[in-house]
Amino acid sequence: MDALRLGSVFRAVRLRKGWRQADVAAAARVSAATISRLERGDLESVSVGMLCSVAAALEVRLDWMPRWRGGELDRMLNAGHSAMHEAAALEFGGTAWLTTAEATFAIYGERGIIDILCFHPPIGALLVVELKTDLVDVQALIGAVDRYRRLAQQVARERGWTVTSVSCWVLLRDTPSNHRRLAAHVTVLRNAFPADGRRMRGWLRRPIGTVAALSFLSDSHARRASGTTAGIQRVRVPKRSANRGANRSQFSPGENPTRTPPTNPI
Repeated sequence: MDALRLGSVFRAVRLRKGWRQADVAAAARVSAATISRLERGDLESVSVGMLCSVAAALEVRLDWMPRWRGGELDRMLNAGHSAMHEAAALEFGGTAWLTTAEATFAIYGERGIIDILCFHPPIGALLVVELKTDLVDVQALIGAVDRYRRLAQQVARERGWTVTSVSCWVLLRDTPSNHRRLAAHVTVLRNAFPADGRRMRGWLRRPIGTVAALSFLSDSHARRASGTTAGIQRVRVPKRSANRGANRSQFSPGENPTRTPPTNPI
């Protein structure tokens, strides 16, 4: 991120809005001195939370672009996402579901890619599957899935599918960090996706009505499906005792971020 350019953007947008630095500070709940430092390109003494608050107050979108060893980061992340694709595909094998991976669409200027688009011909149920290796932006996730669900019926129509209902299922890679992030935003996410993996198991067998679900996809399934651990490895520490963590509370039944993932991904 170019600090000087970011400061210039903040200042230009503020002036365009006709705001004083004090107005931005009040809207972002930071000090006027913080706004002054940001506009000068001084980011060293400003936290990420403050930066995001100021950007939100000015309606400026921040695009974070982490880089590591050239293209190796992209290869690592793509390996994890590909492994999730393979593991998720196993859940629909031998069933009546038809699946299309990476379903692209361009509808009235709206473009995107649905990770997995599933159709159940006997009932006409359509299922949008969103795969997330890392839960980063909760609102962006909810917005993207809502958009895919809104456009999915037209995407299916282009494939000759007659749809009676549209559902969605978010699959998160089963890692401790994703469990922690889900726990931190549990109210928002469960309002958007109230069903869990247990509910989905029954619904997939007989997909009557609509459902919005979120559950975890086991790393062990992803490893077996892809034949590699690239992008989905965990760092483990030696256990102190065989009973360590036995009494820790669970996030929800069957979804404990501190224990070894269950063999069933949903």
